[in-house]
Amino acid sequence: MINTKDILETINMVKEENLDIRTVTMGISLLDCASDDPEKAARRIYDKITRTASRLVPTVEQIEKEYGIPIINKRVSVTPVSLIGGVYSTEDYIEIARSLDRTADTLGINFIGGYGALVQKGFTGADRRLIESIPDALSQTGKVCSSVNVASTKAGINMDAVAMMGKLIKKTAYLTRDNDCIGCAKFVVFANVPEDNPFMAGAFHGTGEAECVINVGVSGPGVVSSAIERAGDCDFSQLAEVIKRTAFKITRMGQLVAREASKRLGVPFGIVDLSLAPTPAVGDSVARILEDMGLEVCGGCGTTAALALLNDAVKKGGVMASSHVGGLSGAFIPVSEDAGMIAAASSGALSIEKLEAMTAVCSVGLDMIAVPGDTTEDVISALIADEISIGVANTKTTAVRVIPAYGKKAGDSVSFGGLLGKAPVMSISTISPARFIARGGRIPAPIHSLKN
Repeated sequence: MINTKDILETINMVKEENLDIRTVTMGISLLDCASDDPEKAARRIYDKITRTASRLVPTVEQIEKEYGIPIINKRVSVTPVSLIGGVYSTEDYIEIARSLDRTADTLGINFIGGYGALVQKGFTGADRRLIESIPDALSQTGKVCSSVNVASTKAGINMDAVAMMGKLIKKTAYLTRDNDCIGCAKFVVFANVPEDNPFMAGAFHGTGEAECVINVGVSGPGVVSSAIERAGDCDFSQLAEVIKRTAFKITRMGQLVAREASKRLGVPFGIVDLSLAPTPAVGDSVARILEDMGLEVCGGCGTTAALALLNDAVKKGGVMASSHVGGLSGAFIPVSEDAGMIAAASSGALSIEKLEAMTAVCSVGLDMIAVPGDTTEDVISALIADEISIGVANTKTTAVRVIPAYGKKAGDSVSFGGLLGKAPVMSISTISPARFIARGGRIPAPIHSLKN
């Protein structure tokens, strides 16, 4: 049962500590929209999504008004598009992307996710054609987000797919070069992708999900930071307890909104994702939480340990607050979207190598990182392979959202505006991994994947 007193106490955090619901995302199955005729499929997709989600935005806005809880984004996620387009050409897939974009505009939502494929063990023809279409699709749409799952602990790593990702990201950067390569900010590469994630760019509606569900992503780095500051110089056991109790309250608020939206829309409640999602706003930073724990600057020695404590305590508090916690759930460290991360990266305190170490204990991976525009495809693929290996070896989700900043070098910056923020262009090793990437094939699954 939800304790109203807890909720009211949590609402007091809204005005001063940047507490918000980051997204209410409606997941919609498109499996019944498949057709041999891509034009017919595009019409079916448009009609089904606009019909199913017609009341999403006004309903969420009404909940926001009634409860006084800021709800920042309203989004839709759909079945991975490659699963419904078996016979389509690359051009047909691009038209589907345009249809999804029109759908988002009609509904007034912020983003629509699911333009992607699951290729952790191999490709279908549809997968290959959709992946080839992604750069053009992202450059020709404004609200469509895309993801590709290239690995899992059970399957290992599809290195042919990893090699394709480097080429895809470079082409996407080039096609959107006049807008600071923003297309790359709408694309993410995963290992062990969750099928109920409400956060973009990686949200999609998994094949094991119901016809339609409501998933909610909460946030509150500022609340956690304030709680740590009030706790003073306590020991780590006490600090973990403070974070756990704070995460509990935040998650309760998320569950309230999720259940209310579910009831009003007549759609099943899926999960609450309790990830601490930062923004560029002052006081809403995961990096600042780590510094509040006692680090001089995020990126120095001790950062990984501090992040591990934070991530674990957030998860423990969240699972006590809701029976249906899912998605990613933990702490996000997107460089461009976190004021503290931006400052640390700009000063040189935070490097890509340190970020990679941090991803072994956090919820996502190398997220919203800008690198020099002349970074080669092979280096980008190898960066992805390194990060994906962490996820596979540790049976956790990891991801890469990297932006080769066309025409820019280390020390420059790119700006996307809004929640996407701005990213300092970070230096990256240029030592060639070309021979390694060219091997292709699959890196086998680790031995601990054999659990049956």
